[in-house]
Amino acid sequence: MTESESKSKKILTGTEGFKVIAKGVFILPAQGNALAVETDDAVILMDCGGGGRMSANMIKLLRDQTDKAVTAICYSHGHLGYNDGASDWLNHNQARDDAAPQLIAHVNCQRRYHRYRETLGLQTILAQMQFPGLPIRFNLVDPNLTFDDRICLPTRGRRIELLHVPSETDDCIAMWLPDDGILYAGAAFPGTTIPNIGTPLRSQRFTLRWAESLEKMAALKPTTLVQEFGPVITDPAEIQKRLSRTASLLRWFRDEVVTRMNLGLSEAEILQDMNYPDDLQELDYLKARYGAPEYIVRDLYRQENGWWSRNPTDLHPADSGAAGDAVMRAASGSESIAGYAEHLEATGETQLALHVIDLIANAGTVNDEVLAARKIKARLCRKRAKEVRPYVSKALYNSSADLLEKGSISWVKQL
Repeated sequence: MTESESKSKKILTGTEGFKVIAKGVFILPAQGNALAVETDDAVILMDCGGGGRMSANMIKLLRDQTDKAVTAICYSHGHLGYNDGASDWLNHNQARDDAAPQLIAHVNCQRRYHRYRETLGLQTILAQMQFPGLPIRFNLVDPNLTFDDRICLPTRGRRIELLHVPSETDDCIAMWLPDDGILYAGAAFPGTTIPNIGTPLRSQRFTLRWAESLEKMAALKPTTLVQEFGPVITDPAEIQKRLSRTASLLRWFRDEVVTRMNLGLSEAEILQDMNYPDDLQELDYLKARYGAPEYIVRDLYRQENGWWSRNPTDLHPADSGAAGDAVMRAASGSESIAGYAEHLEATGETQLALHVIDLIANAGTVNDEVLAARKIKARLCRKRAKEVRPYVSKALYNSSADLLEKGSISWVKQL
């Protein structure tokens, strides 16, 4: 196994392995900590693993503990790997002459699986990028029972409730055993990293929504917390601290980013300006092992802003290869960078000229050369405004030119 494969596999492994946490309640090692719960006459699973050897090992460990039939498999969320082994468990039940288990998930999980099938090529590429070296399985088995906000399972001898706790995904659920005080938080509380909001390759995760889910779980006042990857917590005060502190931290992120957005700072400027709480270094469950503070900032910014970087060069960029060639010629030629940009302008290559002039115009140190480059860039923006058709682009080129003519590239100084 290569180093990258080892790291990818380790980050997806729960810290507990197999563990009995109460009579008839035990963790099965899967992609993270899966949970098995015995009732008077059945077993309910929360997640069933990625299939193959992983799910086979889960089945063996379960059968070492109980011979009761698995009557339900609950999907903690719809990300790949957590329940790709559902067909293995269906085969297991069939081999035992047990009825097929119900497959229970939040209603959004069905929509997610539809989207994953529609974008199978993209999902494969993203998974290979994020988890280099690991085999990528797509064995999606649709749930056959879904719910919206909350459901009480029809069990005997032990109450089991499922709660919608949107967080890492919009289909995340938690399992609550009110008679035992046991909360399985799943992906809503990883336990080994700051919440994975704003991850580079995925869709938005909405910081305040995650905070609300943490507060919803804290209100249950659990006495045992099963985290998605971290250790089981059995101190009620520590559970409240973890859930509440993480929720308040996410609300802090929202407040800090919004304050800076209201001052006109761009995404890059906000990232440079942020000062993060000491908790992110001191509390083990908030360290940047998988998620990162910068990811959260970016997700919050993206929630309120469009895709534009505030640099007019990025509005209608040239082909990246052509832009790179122009920049390379400018940097290695005998003519000055500004001179080469003006040459491109004179030949009608306004957009390529913008890519070249950015080598100087975007500099952090402002001197006469930089101010002159910004004047050139302003003129190029005026020309681009006449070359493109969309009203919004014309407006953004012209408002950027206004800014550049004043010698600035930051909107915050205009407020």
